[in-house]
Amino acid sequence: MSSGAAPAVPLARRLVDEPLVLAYFIAALTYLAVTLLAGLLMALQLVQANPLAGLEIFSPGRWRMVHTNGAAYGFIANAFLGALHWAVPRLMLRPVLSRPLSWFIFVAWQGVVIATVIGLLAGQAQAVEWGETPTWIDPLALAGLALVAINFIPPIVSKAGALYVSAWYFLAAFVWTFLTYAMGNFLPQYFIPGTGGGAIIGLFIHDLVGLFVTPLGWGLMYYFVPIILRRPMWSHALSLVGFWGLAFFYPLTGIHHFLYTPIPMFLQYGAVVSTIAVEFVVLTVIINFLGTVWDRPWVAWQNLPLRWFFTGIINYGVTCAQCALQTTLTFQQLIHFSDWVVGHAHLVMLGVFGFWLLGIMIYLIPRLVRRDWYSKRLNEWHYGLTVAGMTLMFFDLLFAGIAQGVSWGSLQIWEDSLAISLPFWWVRVLAGLMIIAGQICFFVNVYLTLRTGTAQTEELVAHA
Repeated sequence: MSSGAAPAVPLARRLVDEPLVLAYFIAALTYLAVTLLAGLLMALQLVQANPLAGLEIFSPGRWRMVHTNGAAYGFIANAFLGALHWAVPRLMLRPVLSRPLSWFIFVAWQGVVIATVIGLLAGQAQAVEWGETPTWIDPLALAGLALVAINFIPPIVSKAGALYVSAWYFLAAFVWTFLTYAMGNFLPQYFIPGTGGGAIIGLFIHDLVGLFVTPLGWGLMYYFVPIILRRPMWSHALSLVGFWGLAFFYPLTGIHHFLYTPIPMFLQYGAVVSTIAVEFVVLTVIINFLGTVWDRPWVAWQNLPLRWFFTGIINYGVTCAQCALQTTLTFQQLIHFSDWVVGHAHLVMLGVFGFWLLGIMIYLIPRLVRRDWYSKRLNEWHYGLTVAGMTLMFFDLLFAGIAQGVSWGSLQIWEDSLAISLPFWWVRVLAGLMIIAGQICFFVNVYLTLRTGTAQTEELVAHA
């Protein structure tokens, strides 16, 4: 090659549509902002400080659904799709089936999420927990999930030889997510009423986490952690145990959301046993990741993306231990319908999967735009405020749930439990403001990096 010839573009960079990855991340952060504001509105309502009281469209009940659906389908789904468009082509050394299809899915999915928000605020929610998306949106969302599977599965199945465990998780997630969404949004609505429909909704609630979010999250961790550490996972055998354990036990756990209901008790007992079994399965995955970094834990602290990853992994251990406890019939008598469950849900969705996705963005955004972060200090504030706020919220709601359960169990009047809860709810507002402040640091840093970031470094160019 002559000295004046342009340098060859690395194969991995040619395989990845980097502007699309960045577009997904920006969309995810936009919905994260909306989700946080919706959560703040709900928190202010609980302490009787709602600044928009009396306006039906700003009813906290409606914005609570925007909060949950925006987190799942706006923030998490977009961030996952962005990370998958980076990881799958580089892992398989094959591009996705169609780049134009990828961009169509991006635009169409934003339309689905925005339409969902509009439908929820217009009062068109369906009575399915975590499946409140209006009925006219469900077929569109299901078609979008099918297109995602069509676009990603071919490069994975065309790979000759053994597949890395990340590809196992990805393949399973593409199939499971489509089936889970169809089950939860169509069967109770049109085909299985009453108690049977309630059982299906229970399965949907938990399978949305276990068969959509979990396999994609763990698959991405199995991809990014070894790459950043530049060493293989501690145990290949444990990675397989984790995958097959998830596939076998997780679909059976969902009815633990409806203990002490008319659902047959043998199904409730089965859900309790399966949930406890899942916690042991997850423990094998956690041990595998901790074992990978055990001899040099300082690396996981000094590298900011790894710090996000392993903070989320530790939180996953906490939530799984909590879940095994709270799913028992005895403990349910204390914490059922209480804020304990709300704290558990927040730690899972933000403290685990949200942390992983934020860590992925912190790792990838400089590589996508070919420049360093504008401010490392802002990234440190982002981590510190977010982790501190999430930890405070988790323990605050945990103790609030116990106090509420004791109050209800002692047959005090309902208003007494509200008076007991009010101080905890004020702490919740404070914790939420800390989380929001952390994300503001990150949003500002992303904006300044995109606009005025410093020159690209050799390390970023070499490993982009």
